[in-house]
Amino acid sequence: MSLAHLGVLFLDELPEFQRAVLDSLRQPLETGTVSVARANAHVSFPARVQLVAAMNPCRCGHLGDASLACARAPRCAADYQTKISGPLLDRIDLHVEVQAVSAADLVLPPPTEGSSEVGARVAEARDRQRARYADAGARTNADAPGAVAEAAAAPDEAGTRLLAQAAEATRMSARGYARTLRVARTIADLAGADRVGRIHVAEALSYRRRAPVS
Repeated sequence: MSLAHLGVLFLDELPEFQRAVLDSLRQPLETGTVSVARANAHVSFPARVQLVAAMNPCRCGHLGDASLACARAPRCAADYQTKISGPLLDRIDLHVEVQAVSAADLVLPPPTEGSSEVGARVAEARDRQRARYADAGARTNADAPGAVAEAAAAPDEAGTRLLAQAAEATRMSARGYARTLRVARTIADLAGADRVGRIHVAEALSYRRRAPVS
């Protein structure tokens, strides 16, 4: 399946899905295909998607607000978040915590960088990636073959040192290590940098999964 046919799979309230259903996504997210095995046949279908998921920090959604949080906080948050398996979380590259919007936030001036400016930077980054992988039959950092992506995303000495330290401190999986490099390469592309540096690795690491609330 080409990137032109890449779909977006949006799952709201992620922990509310059955765990078996969520874990069945692990293979498609890794390989871009889904396999159906029967007694007389084994068939694979294209299933390349961009997974976008949303969830509250806990079931009531008010963790951190003493006036609204339930009586089980913070234990309820730990129980809620651990409904999602570690292997599935390891396949999600960007974890972003979004704070609740207050009434005061609604009257703030618009951001200095609008959607058109962001879109232009993304288009430029895509062009860089398309040119980089022209001989490899890939179009983005995400779908580049492993060895090719690893060579393109090789960080400088400071970045390598930071990633090694983070990998050891967090017991990062080999999958997480490789995915962090791809994200760092994309961040560098958005910044127009030829080489992945420490600042790009640091930002990529900031998006990795946080430890569950305890």
